[in-house]
Amino acid sequence: MEHLLTKISCNTPELKEKALDELKNVCLQCKACELCKTRTSVVFSDGNPNAKIILIGEAPGADEDATGTPFVGRAGQLLNTFLTEAGFDRQKDFYICNTIKCRPPQNRVPTNEEKLACQSYLMGQISIVKPKIILLCGATAAHSFIEQDFKISQIRGKWLNIFDDIEVMPIFHPSYLLRNHSLEQGSPRWLMKKDLENVKNKLNELL
Repeated sequence: MEHLLTKISCNTPELKEKALDELKNVCLQCKACELCKTRTSVVFSDGNPNAKIILIGEAPGADEDATGTPFVGRAGQLLNTFLTEAGFDRQKDFYICNTIKCRPPQNRVPTNEEKLACQSYLMGQISIVKPKIILLCGATAAHSFIEQDFKISQIRGKWLNIFDDIEVMPIFHPSYLLRNHSLEQGSPRWLMKKDLENVKNKLNELL
């Protein structure tokens, strides 16, 4: 996998897209774990390869597996609402992917072995896109980068020092927000709005 990252210097939008296309083509043929036997689609990414923000989710669900696009089901539609209300354009401002690229059966949590099998694709995406900000959407995505135990409610909204040159923030997964409808101060949906406002301000500082 490393040759895909070193063969092309991704200093222009065109070269970024070319490098990501090469990485995707390898991923489409991947048989590194058992999920290759049950998937309908490899769900590689959505959005803008030249975006300043990468949003990383957990894994594809049924709608994503059917379409090959991340965050298109009910949770994805709710995510779109939050992004729009925060002043973001999903297709322009974000490069969106998941920790693993194939749907686990019955939408179970990905195993460590499955995440490890997909790790080179995820790190390749980060290396090529070179974002200013990474949003870890939900506990599973956060656990892919944070070793110690935590609750997502404890770390969401905090800027973490994981990469030297990338600001990283965990946020709630929209599937969790589907079960929590309140918009009262301190509620999960209220906190999500505040976190995305924080992200918007941080992006403005970094540009």
